[in-house]
Amino acid sequence: MIHPTLRRLLAAVTLLSLLNACGGGGGDSPTATVAPPADMKPGEPAVPAETVPPPPLTTPPAAKVTTFTRQQASRFLGRATFGPNIAAIDALAASDSNAWFQYQFSRPQSLHRKYLDAKFPPADTTASKALPQNFYESFWQQAVGGDDQLRQRTAFALSEIFVISTQNEAVWPHVRGVASYYDMLGQHAFGNFRTLLQGVATHPMMGLYLSHLRNQKESATRTPDENFAREIMQLFTIGLYQLNADGSLKLSGGKPIDTYSRDDVSGLAKVLTGWSWAGPDQAANRFFGSVADPDRDWKPMQNYTAFHSTGEKHFLGVSISGATTGEADLAQALDTLFNHPNTGPFFGRQLIQRLVTSNPSPAYVGRVAAAFANNGAGVRGDMQAMLRAVLLDPEALAPAGTTLRTGKLREPLVRLGNWMRAFNAKDAASQYRIYYLSDPLTGLGQNPMNAPSVFNYFRPSYVPPNSPLAAASLVAPEMQITAEPSVTGYLNFIQDAISGGVGENASVKADYAAELALADQPAALLDRVDLLLLAGNMSTKLRGTILSTVNSVPIPAATGSNAAQVNLARTYRVRLAIFLSMASPEYLVQK
Repeated sequence: MIHPTLRRLLAAVTLLSLLNACGGGGGDSPTATVAPPADMKPGEPAVPAETVPPPPLTTPPAAKVTTFTRQQASRFLGRATFGPNIAAIDALAASDSNAWFQYQFSRPQSLHRKYLDAKFPPADTTASKALPQNFYESFWQQAVGGDDQLRQRTAFALSEIFVISTQNEAVWPHVRGVASYYDMLGQHAFGNFRTLLQGVATHPMMGLYLSHLRNQKESATRTPDENFAREIMQLFTIGLYQLNADGSLKLSGGKPIDTYSRDDVSGLAKVLTGWSWAGPDQAANRFFGSVADPDRDWKPMQNYTAFHSTGEKHFLGVSISGATTGEADLAQALDTLFNHPNTGPFFGRQLIQRLVTSNPSPAYVGRVAAAFANNGAGVRGDMQAMLRAVLLDPEALAPAGTTLRTGKLREPLVRLGNWMRAFNAKDAASQYRIYYLSDPLTGLGQNPMNAPSVFNYFRPSYVPPNSPLAAASLVAPEMQITAEPSVTGYLNFIQDAISGGVGENASVKADYAAELALADQPAALLDRVDLLLLAGNMSTKLRGTILSTVNSVPIPAATGSNAAQVNLARTYRVRLAIFLSMASPEYLVQK
């Protein structure tokens, strides 16, 4: 449909356009100081933070009930779900945000682990039979077809913050455990952040991934493993540097203040000793794994008294005596992190980045952090309040094209989900065998739960070097997996998907019946594609280019013998309209 040479040229042009477009609105708007990347290492010893009591309650954002036009509904759904379809757009436009949130919060959760257990009975042999591909089947079934779209999209966002990965050799064999970890994120997506943190810290897959499963107390020849102790602070809760309530850096002598020191890491590592596989006893062979409970890959870890540190533990200004239990020590550590003043703005900024914009203003971060601190009823960490605050913030709802920095690059998996939902792509066998997406040349450079490191596929503070974004002190996380080869790979992949389907034997195919009915009305066809993919915000220039290209495909006058030729011309028009829209920087940069 598109000549390979033209496709390569389009890839280069698209990449250059993305670098300019990711920054959002006008270039003259003031920009806030960007916090140092979360993956930087602390330098000087930290100034101890006061973390035991929660910060004073702030005034939460006022409750909002928002109504939407069809274009606004499409834009909102493009962030809050894996993508809009016409039915979802019309339903939201006929209702309001409160009714939509209440419906989404009330939807029951389908469990990925149960899908694997049903496919590979009995349960005690699942781990040896299931492969990551089998989790992908369940992932796409739910991401595209699930009625609980907000949970689906939020769980995916959380999986990119609280990362585990099947690229890890210890995690890879436990596909059932990986599925249950993702289920855990979905379960707590609408609960409380403190409960979510407990689920993350005690899940055996996180224990394997960040090596605090089988973490033993200190001895004359051994120090506790510090991996999870470091990352739960650095990446999951408080970050490297102390923050103001709006996410901006606290400074001392013009320099940022570390949130924790090397001693805090070692102190917290002692807290995290003694955790290992679940089971009916605390025998050493169960701790080390030679005796296995059949459900140990998904049941929360238990603490083994014999392996838990009995020494005093000091971290973040907190001291714990050696007389307490492993469970009590963990509870105090998680409470300390939960109540730390950094946690709301640090986590809130990442949630905004995953759903709305790469460069939220300090005011936006501050409003979301206020919702974290107080849901309006004095409750800290209410995820429902946070999601409302993120998705209904004035900065999120401001019209596209304002001077606010509202842009974010759509990550490849979300683009695929968007196409599948917009055009009702289904697998007739309901298997959704969409497996090999990780190669950027032949796939999308991304697969769920398969990130290359604990920093995810892209880091939240990634800045493309020597780019307009760097010059403007802006970040673009998703650009870390974006280069000319990956753009070319995406164009090839999405063209094939649009034309023939996706997955094993191209079994997941779109239904273009509604679009084909408009093929002889190019303007109306493009209006529909624009609404589904670009929330009705296609520029006049892009619209003119696509219309001209679609019109260049003639539809022959129907005769009694040329029905096939007429249908083929209609099909080419539809595919062109969709492909050129999805190839455009205006689509790739979600605003």
